[in-house]
Amino acid sequence: MRRNDRRDLGLLLLRLGTGGALAAHGAQKLFGWFGGHGIEGTGQFMESVGYVPGKASATAAGLAETGGGTLLALGLATPAAGAAAAGAMAGAAAVHAPNGFFNQGGGYEYAATLGLTAAGLAITGPGRLSLDHLLGHAVNRGWMIPAAFAATAAGTAVVVGARARRLRKAKEGEQEALFEEEYME
Repeated sequence: MRRNDRRDLGLLLLRLGTGGALAAHGAQKLFGWFGGHGIEGTGQFMESVGYVPGKASATAAGLAETGGGTLLALGLATPAAGAAAAGAMAGAAAVHAPNGFFNQGGGYEYAATLGLTAAGLAITGPGRLSLDHLLGHAVNRGWMIPAAFAATAAGTAVVVGARARRLRKAKEGEQEALFEEEYME
């Protein structure tokens, strides 16, 4: 097997694995498939973690994950697909960041891994075993990479920033106990 063939096969495997996981994750949000909670349940969760309005947030995240994942797996519109998926995972990582890095403690490890892999594929390209290659890279031009990441970064910064402001404002009214309550005898 030639080096280029190995590279293209490796990119195909990365696209299928990452894109498939993202698409399934998004289908949980949108349709309630694979044990997910659908738009209603995911919308309630999104509201509880500061993404308001919840249904719109669940829909946007679900579309970015399902659409971005499906397009990555197919190798179609790879810059936009990878950037959209990476943006969705940045939003998920923001929720899990207070729990540290590792997934076993509720951390952002999984979201970061999917997001970075999607971003890497957007930058690297889909390889020759892709619809982008078959279509002459009509929706995979070099200028699309910075454009897709700029648009995604701007949108993600606005959404995650608004969430952070909401959470800070909600905490302002709370007062922490100055002393531990203990029964003194």
